[in-house]
Amino acid sequence: MKRLVIIGGGVIGLSSAYYAAERGFEVTVLDRNPAERDGCSFGNAGMIVPSHFVPLAAPGAVALGLKWMFNPESPFWIKPRLDTELFDWSLKFWQASNSAHVSRAAPLLRDLHMASRAAFEALAAITGNGFELVQRGLLMLCKNAHTLEEEAAMAGKARELGVPADVLDSAAAAKLDLGIKMDIAGAVHFPKDCHLTPGKFMASLQALCAKSGVRFVHSAEVTSIERSGDRINAIKSNQGEFDADEFLLAGGSWSAELAKSVGLKIPMQAGKGYSLTLEKPPEKPAICAILTEARVAVTPMGSKLRIGGTMEIAGLNEDVNPVRVQGIIKSVPRYYPNFRDEHFAGVKPWRGLRPCSPDGLPYVGRTRRFNNLTIATGHAMMGLSLGPVTGKLVSETLSGGKPSIDLTLLNPDRYA
Repeated sequence: MKRLVIIGGGVIGLSSAYYAAERGFEVTVLDRNPAERDGCSFGNAGMIVPSHFVPLAAPGAVALGLKWMFNPESPFWIKPRLDTELFDWSLKFWQASNSAHVSRAAPLLRDLHMASRAAFEALAAITGNGFELVQRGLLMLCKNAHTLEEEAAMAGKARELGVPADVLDSAAAAKLDLGIKMDIAGAVHFPKDCHLTPGKFMASLQALCAKSGVRFVHSAEVTSIERSGDRINAIKSNQGEFDADEFLLAGGSWSAELAKSVGLKIPMQAGKGYSLTLEKPPEKPAICAILTEARVAVTPMGSKLRIGGTMEIAGLNEDVNPVRVQGIIKSVPRYYPNFRDEHFAGVKPWRGLRPCSPDGLPYVGRTRRFNNLTIATGHAMMGLSLGPVTGKLVSETLSGGKPSIDLTLLNPDRYA
């Protein structure tokens, strides 16, 4: 039986552990956090999004980012700092933000999200839907007519790719979700999108891993990666040394530093996001939604409602910026008029660091530098949505077979 050590116990690490164990690997997961943790895989919006086939690096992204940079409450902000890696990442982001890149990436992202959606359905069947998978689609809520026109154009591109999308006026959107009052010009409905409760999904996934014999080592800070020639020999940590036949680096925003320690270049920036979970919201939608102009996600999770957003590039910094949290809160009543600031009083903001590659595509696959090292990171805001399919692709790669989806565009050596 081949032994696999995985660095990272987030949704990518656990998904990979589960599918690798199912293929007969003896799996050990090392996670830098304690067993009770609240990383990116837990506090996110819980959306599964075939509608998100456009990568973060797209035409207009740079101009929009520059416009938002000077507003501390905006959806996107880069903390000014002298940092050569940030400059390098920003340059690569600018170079990738073109229509040719989107044309190449869109069919791949569609295939990844749809395959992951099918995997979520299968996992829901196995677990008795313990993570509350809801398949009612997603609404892109547009406050003004101009945005609705832009989203309608995007809906047309979605349909060309085989992703269903319906453009709705305000009355039709209201009829689709009677649970909440909306003040919008209209919306686009993506019926194939889904949502779930991330914490419950992670608990279900960890239980499946444990049932398959996966070993977990928490509070494990990696101190060094031992190597010789073209092979990784062992991972040294404050919890001991772990050797194996195969290794997987799935450490989220911390992956780039670990990769650098063994001479690999994986450009990455941590994109901080925030969320607030209302225990007793004044109203609760039945369908997850994105407040389009504000770039804020809204997801019902059982009796609760989670509202999250922003992309803050500020390094490996987990501090909460209250100004940016306030920007999220202020946006909600613009779309949902029955919400007020006092509904958020006393709600503790969550924050998490999303691993962002400069071209908006994850890094998935073997690196040519080491014949027993696979990398799976850089999923940005799509980590949960692409978790299961990434785990499947990793397990296929580790087993020596041809991955079921072409990984060429996800090559972890593409910036080497």
